[in-house]
Amino acid sequence: MLKVTNLKKTFKSGDVTVAAVNDISFSIKEGDFASIIGRSGSGKSTLLGLLGALDKPTSGEIDVDNEDITKMPDSQLIKYRCDKIGFVFQSYNLVPNLTAQENVMLPMEFAGKSKAERLERAEKLLDQVGLKTDKQKRKPTRLSGGEQQRVAIARALANNPKVILADEPTGNLDTQTGEIIFDLLHSLTKTEKTTIIVVTHDQAIAGKTDKVFKLQDGKLVKY
Repeated sequence: MLKVTNLKKTFKSGDVTVAAVNDISFSIKEGDFASIIGRSGSGKSTLLGLLGALDKPTSGEIDVDNEDITKMPDSQLIKYRCDKIGFVFQSYNLVPNLTAQENVMLPMEFAGKSKAERLERAEKLLDQVGLKTDKQKRKPTRLSGGEQQRVAIARALANNPKVILADEPTGNLDTQTGEIIFDLLHSLTKTEKTTIIVVTHDQAIAGKTDKVFKLQDGKLVKY
């Protein structure tokens, strides 16, 4: 369960205080697939960054498994990001000099898993997201955009996170490939029981998710 209560994030722009996220409250059950939609500048990516502990809110609470991450010290937040959160980005953010397998193994190395454990899980996850065995040892430059995003999704799943946060994961892909990636994410909520929250501009794709949150000027206008 992820529960957000009266969440605010403000910053100064000259003499003006801007509320990028303005008193938002909502909850998402384990295994739900939710989307966040809204125009550019509506606060979508800011909200995603707060949920992933990449930024700290001005006020409010973010409860993940009955723990309020807004009250955690920085050392605990690092562990939270490593153990409970998986990130998927529009630009994939793969390490270019590592193979697909090595990219997926990397988060597990930070989590202290043995090399044998890391390799076995990386192979399993890459199989699960549909990357063929012969491509698992290729570096990102030798993979298509859709294949790179599959690697990024496998990497996000590496440490069995409670929540995957995806920021425009289909933004750099053609329509057909984007739909395949979206369907893959949706299936993972069932097979892995992972909660997935996706920021997207594509309302047709967002309509396929279990919940749709619409942001406008930092406020939740649809839930």
